[in-house]
Amino acid sequence: MPRTLLGFVDLPPVWLVGFMALASLLATQIDAAAIMLWPGRVLIALGVALAVWAALSFRRAKTTIVPRERPDALVTDGPYKISRNPIYLADLLILAGWCISLGFLISLVFVGTFWWVLDTRFVKPEERVLADDLGAPYLAYKEQVRRWI
Repeated sequence: MPRTLLGFVDLPPVWLVGFMALASLLATQIDAAAIMLWPGRVLIALGVALAVWAALSFRRAKTTIVPRERPDALVTDGPYKISRNPIYLADLLILAGWCISLGFLISLVFVGTFWWVLDTRFVKPEERVLADDLGAPYLAYKEQVRRWI
């Protein structure tokens, strides 16, 4: 698929940064609690570690990690043994950690909203592509491993 400006902007990391910016903007309206900084950073670190682990699984399988590109292989090892979407889970952990570290806990509502964006704009369309391109092996994998956790 040719890359357009909209195609470049409509990627999960761009949505993640957008939600992080929105949470930051709202958090500037209050005084963030310092006690929330470290739990938030721990979640961010866990999210980054999970994303790197999942990305390495893609690299070992020699297939694309980019949403909307056609896969060359089915990735079922590493974190993909327990979740069909560990990178998206990592994004959710990073956003939750960010919101918590801001000390503005009401901004955690963005985690649910971001989950909905990921699920509707990326996960469900990717599942259709995987079923079409990879067929029976993907369908068997889908029966064995949960979508999220």
